[in-house]
Amino acid sequence: MKICIVGAGISGLYLASKLSEQKFDVTVFEKEKGIPKKACSGLISERILNFLPEAERLIENKIDFSLIHFPKKTVEVNFLRKFFVIDHFKLNQLLFNLAKKKRIKIFFNYDIRSLTVLALRNDFDKIIGCDGASSKVRKFLKLKEPEFYLGIQGFLKEKNYSNFVETWPTRNGFLWKIPRGKNVEYGIIEEKEKAKKIFEEFLKEKELKLEKTNSAIIPQGLIISSNPNITLCGDSAGLIKPWSGGGVIWGLMAANLLLKNFPDFLKYQREIKKFFSFNIIFSKIAKKTVYFFGFNLPFFLPKNFKIDGDFLI
Repeated sequence: MKICIVGAGISGLYLASKLSEQKFDVTVFEKEKGIPKKACSGLISERILNFLPEAERLIENKIDFSLIHFPKKTVEVNFLRKFFVIDHFKLNQLLFNLAKKKRIKIFFNYDIRSLTVLALRNDFDKIIGCDGASSKVRKFLKLKEPEFYLGIQGFLKEKNYSNFVETWPTRNGFLWKIPRGKNVEYGIIEEKEKAKKIFEEFLKEKELKLEKTNSAIIPQGLIISSNPNITLCGDSAGLIKPWSGGGVIWGLMAANLLLKNFPDFLKYQREIKKFFSFNIIFSKIAKKTVYFFGFNLPFFLPKNFKIDGDFLI
């Protein structure tokens, strides 16, 4: 069976490696000239080691809790599982090197629009779209678009190995400070029209001058294909945690569901809907509830509580 994976990000390369181990003929197509450098904070729970034990050597710092600064109250959120600060590009590079050892065919600088030609010519038995927020595979399938937010990150050259992150909620997202060990990252996730202005005002208020900034759109809302031969995984399927904007672990969990049900894409699509839908709905409600009390009735919020950073339930 010949498999086409569109996108050489974390989900795409992970799937390529695992399918190759099962003796499938796997080809990966990537639109960038090399391993994509995605704007991502790389704050990933220790679950990453269940998927990729080799990632342990990439850990830059370890995080135990988060401080949420509402205007009139600060809440401490302790994580049931540690979070690791990992450079997203280095994680991608690690997966790429593992894929190369397995002699997986990877083509860079590839025009993804040619996917239409591939599909019509039946060059591949199965096509998996792992091509991110602006997925061409999703557009090819004529599926609805997820809701989009804008993420912006910047860096301050300052050593900081603190074991906690700080966040400042905005009306629809939040600002953050992440100690990365050798430097400190500041960022925001918000509605596209508001993010830049809010971030600039925050930096001015805190008297911060960042060395460099990156940005990326962040999809939210599970998008499921009903095609038996073409499916989506990771960011292209909108698998992003509603409360944090992180998607690495959810993407890898979806990849494992795909591997479990492969080559039955319809069964995989039913399973990710069953697995993620309730968590997404509950998470959105929980976030709105916490934000409502945090901004309007902060005395009702506990001073601290514990959560699993990947799943609120």
